[in-house]
Amino acid sequence: MTMRYIDGFRSSAAAAALASRIRDSAARLQTDGRAVTLLEVCGTHPLAIARHGIRDLLPPNVSLVSGPGCPVCVTPPGYIDTAIALAERGITLATFGDMLHVPGSEATLCDCRAEGGRAEACYSPLDALRIAAERPREEVVFLAVGFETTTAPVVSLVPRAHAAGVENLSILTAFKLVPPALRALLDDPEIRIDAFLCPAHVSAIIGPEAYAPFSGPNGVPCVIAGFEPLDILLGLDGILRQLAGGQSRVENQYSRVVRPGGNPKARAVMDAHLRPTDAEWRGLGVIPHSGLTLRDEWSAFDAERRHGVPVLRGHIDETCRCGDVIKGKIRPPDCPLFGTVCDPDHALGPCMVSAEGACAAHFKYGLLETP
Repeated sequence: MTMRYIDGFRSSAAAAALASRIRDSAARLQTDGRAVTLLEVCGTHPLAIARHGIRDLLPPNVSLVSGPGCPVCVTPPGYIDTAIALAERGITLATFGDMLHVPGSEATLCDCRAEGGRAEACYSPLDALRIAAERPREEVVFLAVGFETTTAPVVSLVPRAHAAGVENLSILTAFKLVPPALRALLDDPEIRIDAFLCPAHVSAIIGPEAYAPFSGPNGVPCVIAGFEPLDILLGLDGILRQLAGGQSRVENQYSRVVRPGGNPKARAVMDAHLRPTDAEWRGLGVIPHSGLTLRDEWSAFDAERRHGVPVLRGHIDETCRCGDVIKGKIRPPDCPLFGTVCDPDHALGPCMVSAEGACAAHFKYGLLETP
């Protein structure tokens, strides 16, 4: 189906037609006795899916679960512990606001700030450069968290600071790469995934070709979708048509934004300043070559090396099941803390902290969906 965008993204007639096609494909699968699990990877998808009640349009043999697509949600506690240790040294932290509430092993940055630590919320990475330029006698560390979408603009702080002669700014990297995480999910024998609803903004950087290793004869369908209701329905329709037809390929249903080859300029910025490294993901553990850290020639801006405070393995409250939510093993309400002691005002896990977290989305809109 080709969507006529001139008619808008929320046409009820188009939605009904797509829902009918989804039911037809699901019926073909059910005839073969198949129930399928589709995992959406992007952090914005669970919010849009819950807001628009899209799960209620899916047949019973189709399960749509959330994956590790929210960068805040996959941030390990050891990273927060290191940020707190830097603040306790009198270093000023600059960060996007939701990171203030992510739990470390024992505390959050909000707790640290309440005890006198300096942690300032930023709307843009450039705010960190401004703070450092305005306070040349203070050391400033920007918490560099994100997937491929935000990595290039964040790491651009480094050459900008160098060119401006701002020597008191560094970044604490926790950049993550999506494709290695998808491989880890597919290789986990405890996780069943029949298809990926691939991220939109990440795909605009890495391009559709990045998902080719996960499709093909021994792979699963990979369909890139946008965030409007019809975008998501079109993506799910594409996945189910592939499954019903015994196919497994990469489809780009978000061609108005995602281009073949992605964004070579953004990737060039990343390649010039960063190199691959092993990275820890909450719920998934350490995944080889799934992160990015500064190259040696830019080590003066590496907060770990500059301040001698490495990111170590922290510990997680075992009663919080954010890790299982991130892997698609459970839905948010299956966590015993959900909606009782854990809610957006008193978040005990990162999936409830971020607006893009699966738990926060389900808490806000879950009552609109069928349990």
